Order: sequence, then structure tokens, then C-alpha cells
Amino acid sequence: MGSKAPSWADQWGGFGDDEDSKKQTSKNGSSSGGKKMGDMKAVASAGFDKAKAAASVGADKAKTAAVVSAQKVKSGTSFGIKWVKNQYQKKTSSK
Repeated sequence: MGSKAPSWADQWGGFGDDEDSKKQTSKNGSSSGGKKMGDMKAVASAGFDKAKAAASVGADKAKTAAVVSAQKVKSGTSFGIKWVKNQYQKKTSSK
């Protein structure tokens, strides 16, 4: 159990290092990640739109399944109640 594996912080590069922030800052002090951030937002927006469309399709399918299931339950319940009534009427009329 005495493995010499690197720690979690070593594997993921210690959080809080200023190296990443130094890389993103240009010579004049402004952030060079502005364009990249815009691109990332555009990609995220496109991904969100796809996810929204997929969720909409899934919701429509779920709604349809729920309606069909409710109709089956309703008709099954109706059939069951009629069957019980018929059984009761047969029993009481035979006396």
C-alpha cells in the first residue's frame, strides 16, 4: 500500500496557480480569452439548442405514452367494473 503515485493535486495541477492566469494575460494587461469565450458561448448555445430540441422530442414521447397508458387504465377499469356488476347480477338473480 505504500505506492509512490502522485497525489491528486499533482495530477490535476494545483488549483490556485497563477500560471494559467499569466498565460491568458497579454502584454497590455487585457485578457486574450475574450474571443475564445465568445466562441465557447456560441458552441454552448448550439449545444443547448440541440439538448432543448431533444428534450422537447422526449417530452412529446413521454406525453403520448402517458395519454395512451391513461386510456388503457380507464378502459381496463371500466371493463373490470362491468365484469364485477355482471357477476353480482348473475349471483343475485339465480337465488
